[in-house]
Amino acid sequence: MAQDKLSEYRMTVSLVYAHDREGLNTPYNCCRLAGHLLRHQFTLGYITVKGLEIVKRAERVYLESYTSILLVDKKKLEAFYGRSVIPADREMVESSSDEILSGAEDVDVAFLVVGDPFGATTHTDLVLRARELSIPFQAIPNASIMSAIGSTGLQLYNFGQTVSMVFFTESWKPSSFYDRIKENAQIGLHTLVLLDIKVKEQSLENLARGRKIYEPPRYMTAAQCAQQMLETEHERKEGAYDENSLAVGVARVGAKDQKMAAGTLKELCDIDLGAPLHSLVLLGKRTHELERDFIRVVAIDSESFDKGWQALSSLS
Repeated sequence: MAQDKLSEYRMTVSLVYAHDREGLNTPYNCCRLAGHLLRHQFTLGYITVKGLEIVKRAERVYLESYTSILLVDKKKLEAFYGRSVIPADREMVESSSDEILSGAEDVDVAFLVVGDPFGATTHTDLVLRARELSIPFQAIPNASIMSAIGSTGLQLYNFGQTVSMVFFTESWKPSSFYDRIKENAQIGLHTLVLLDIKVKEQSLENLARGRKIYEPPRYMTAAQCAQQMLETEHERKEGAYDENSLAVGVARVGAKDQKMAAGTLKELCDIDLGAPLHSLVLLGKRTHELERDFIRVVAIDSESFDKGWQALSSLS
């Protein structure tokens, strides 16, 4: 296949598959498999020029809509791209990948995802499936929450492992995130916590009865995350953090109404950062005074923040 026809990854709003050869909120990336896989930020302007070019010439454009959400109306997105956009829910991506890849040997197909194209295992699985079918691809990186979190003023070099926080239920309260946070804390690194979203989910009863009835969408808030973190510490009692540990809650990162709040986990339990998407950063002891000066501006309580920062710095 000609090199100029090979697919390419982009940091835009999609994951694309092409015939000749891949989000606070977060940004989108693009990838092209025998097409393209693209990813970009959650607003229209975050797509790269290269990514937009690929989307505009794609035969089909899919938008993955369950591992994250795009805070742009579908009609506006289609008008901007000049292409119809096909929503791809969990069922389609996990069970109907052949439909997405169909014809990708002969035409460009774009699969758009919010954030990093390989931020979810299902995206990796889709690429592996394309490989099995001898559909070439190339990834194009773009902005994602993993880099956009730098807007907090916290140095990216000081971040450790990223963890995910899911909605707890009465019978299911996974705490694997706690172990990763503890490991980060032991070497003084910040922890980015990505928060759960529930989109097009079925209740156990409807799932068991085979009824295509879906629950209303839910998006975890920074306050809910802080509450569940403290609940887990109360159960584990291993001292990875406590109610006085400093953290930063963020919402709609990169959007015009982006919002941040810094404070103790106890303070963040009551914070309202508004609409989704939210994330949270638990601070580690490896800090810099420039980080302090930057995030102190969004402190819930300056006196409490200064006290917490002093305690944190004394550990290093």
